[in-house]
Amino acid sequence: AELDLIKHDLPTGMVAGVAYDATAYINDAMHEVFKTLVETLCIVMLVIFLFLGSWRSVLAPIVAIPVSLIGAVFLMQVFGFTLNLLTLLAIVLSVGLVVDDAIVVVENVERHLREGMRGIQAALQGARELVTPIIAMTITLAAVYVPIGLQGGLTGALFREFALTLAGAVCISGIVALTLSPMICSKLLHRGDADKGFSGVINRNFDRFRNAYGRLLDRTLQVRPAVYVVWVGLALLTIPMFKMSKHELAPVEDQGVIFGFIDSPANATVDQLQPYADAAGKVFHSFPETNFSFQITSPDESFGGMVLKPWGVRKQPTSAFVGPVMMGLMQIPGIEMFPIMPPALPGGGFMPVEFYICSTAEPERILELAEQLKMRAMQAGVFRFPPPIDTKIDQPESQIVIDHDKVAMLGLDMKQIGADLSAMVGGNFVNWFNISGRSYRVIPQVQRVDRLNPSQLENMYVTGPNNQLVPLSTIATIQNRTVPRSLSRMQQLNAVRIMGVPTGGLDAALKFLEDEAARTLPKGYLIDYTGESRQLRAEGNKFLPAFALAIVMIFLVLAAQFNSFRDPFIILLGSVPLALFGALLFTFLKMPNPNVTFFTDKWTTTLNIYSQVGLVTLVGLISRNGILIVQFANELQRQGRAKLTAIAEAARTRLRPVLMTSIATIAGHFPLTLVSGPGAAARNSIGLVLVGGMSIGTIFTLFIVPSLYMLLAKEHHEKSLAEAEEEPTAEDIDLTPEYAPALVPDANGNGWKKG
Repeated sequence: AELDLIKHDLPTGMVAGVAYDATAYINDAMHEVFKTLVETLCIVMLVIFLFLGSWRSVLAPIVAIPVSLIGAVFLMQVFGFTLNLLTLLAIVLSVGLVVDDAIVVVENVERHLREGMRGIQAALQGARELVTPIIAMTITLAAVYVPIGLQGGLTGALFREFALTLAGAVCISGIVALTLSPMICSKLLHRGDADKGFSGVINRNFDRFRNAYGRLLDRTLQVRPAVYVVWVGLALLTIPMFKMSKHELAPVEDQGVIFGFIDSPANATVDQLQPYADAAGKVFHSFPETNFSFQITSPDESFGGMVLKPWGVRKQPTSAFVGPVMMGLMQIPGIEMFPIMPPALPGGGFMPVEFYICSTAEPERILELAEQLKMRAMQAGVFRFPPPIDTKIDQPESQIVIDHDKVAMLGLDMKQIGADLSAMVGGNFVNWFNISGRSYRVIPQVQRVDRLNPSQLENMYVTGPNNQLVPLSTIATIQNRTVPRSLSRMQQLNAVRIMGVPTGGLDAALKFLEDEAARTLPKGYLIDYTGESRQLRAEGNKFLPAFALAIVMIFLVLAAQFNSFRDPFIILLGSVPLALFGALLFTFLKMPNPNVTFFTDKWTTTLNIYSQVGLVTLVGLISRNGILIVQFANELQRQGRAKLTAIAEAARTRLRPVLMTSIATIAGHFPLTLVSGPGAAARNSIGLVLVGGMSIGTIFTLFIVPSLYMLLAKEHHEKSLAEAEEEPTAEDIDLTPEYAPALVPDANGNGWKKG
């Protein structure tokens, strides 16, 4: 609407249009998220049905989804959150999470029904048995988002709403699982239904699978030292896998636009640059996928770009056009134009690498060192194209040097000389004038043909005594010199900036520059960053503290729930390192050079802020499996089972809920790994980490946790027997007075004992 008003007021012959609309990318990305949400709901429902085999059984977990999501949206409104890409992503992720607690309740109720209990009794008993583990699972998963929500900087600003939305949905799902789900089970599930029809087929096949798992588990428990070796080996592998994975701030998103920045000669004019800009426009339009191109040409800096057709029309991503566009632009003589894709996150600069060398030394000396660093980086293949340096000492400058003696001798006024020169070549605004109802600025200046080169200044005249005109050449000379186009400052120091697009990861490029700077820069020189490079260095160092804080919070929550320091160690050590191994496998296999095609490109990602949030989330998710097994094993020990028997039976009994919750989570997040189009890279990153970590982590957890339980857990049944011995027996309670034992003083005379 505003553009239409502007068009209406434009002079005849002038048109206006939108060159680049970033909201189109946002709208398409949100549409893709809604599409993924629908796919996730359908997949989760199908997975639950395939495990339970009955639509009645499916109803209880499915009801938890809308109730939890409505509650999460309500909390979003309470906290003033908006519906954006990250909160929508949180809702998509929560679909696979909020059903977990309800699934565990339904499975436990069905188990009691198969054992002969009636509906209400089975629902009550099943819910009571799971109060502690569900509370622990809910608080554990919600606690991992606290470090994310408390972070500052870019990560905190981006993911605070994401984390609190997910935590709210998970907390509400825990309440639903302990209240609404048992009630639904008591009304819909009946004794004997599990053995009929498709449900019976599912249960019989799963019983055979459970028996096979039990036999394999018994074998692993017999060779626990070998299990410990595998566990330690995989856990240690996560360290080099993390360090050797490609690090970046955020994956490059397909925003459907390519920008090109022109590095032109210092003394180039708009007229000189216009043919080159037109040639660049022809390169942009040489691709049939180009929808629109634009150019902004100025003597100082020029840039343009090409807007591609919508994602549903073209078949190739934007990244596939960067190389061919660069090859076409390199054929244009006289200028250097570098095509780049815009940064995925706000706050980024023109290029990913923005590396500063700072010192109190002269800019010429800093520039010399920067050129050396640039050459070494190019020799090492760090950059896709020669990185521009912002400081260029190549700007020709002509200075008018006034001979004050001649000015005084001729009786001229310096103030008048300055005013005359300003009016002729200054280009200053002095007034307005109106024509046909429109106002225009008055900018006095001699004709352009009379000021094309410095020597023409000598032919100009200044006002002398009695308004006589005096040639400028009479009182002044022209001195030519070369000066910097501009000088940069950083932290109140002289600075030179190296910019560029890395061939591999941004982290690897910065490390190379940092190492070379440490070797070559003299003492007293500093390095600094801006844009995406600064964000990476600032945000990248926050992941490990946030991850450690998440582990500590989960440990404290579990220690309070289990009233033990050993059980949290069993749960965390038996699941988290193995899940990290599975997740980092999908970052470690990512090729560092995106220009080299490799078979892992479609299903790998980098370590970025999205995948790091996925790793933190993974800690809470995978811990839930260990909670179910360890809690039930402790209960069996208290009932008198030996530790080995208890953990083996607990693992068998909890196999179904562990697999159901894990596969529901994996299935709910799996669509994120397949999405394409706008905003897909971020969803791919977090989806691959969660799916890979949960898949591999769950498999190992089913065998590692029981073995670690045998190594670290207490003998709970001994404590239970001791407590049972202290309790009065029926015989003691029914003693008659004549058979009551006499009380006599003890040997020390300090008390009484039974005689």
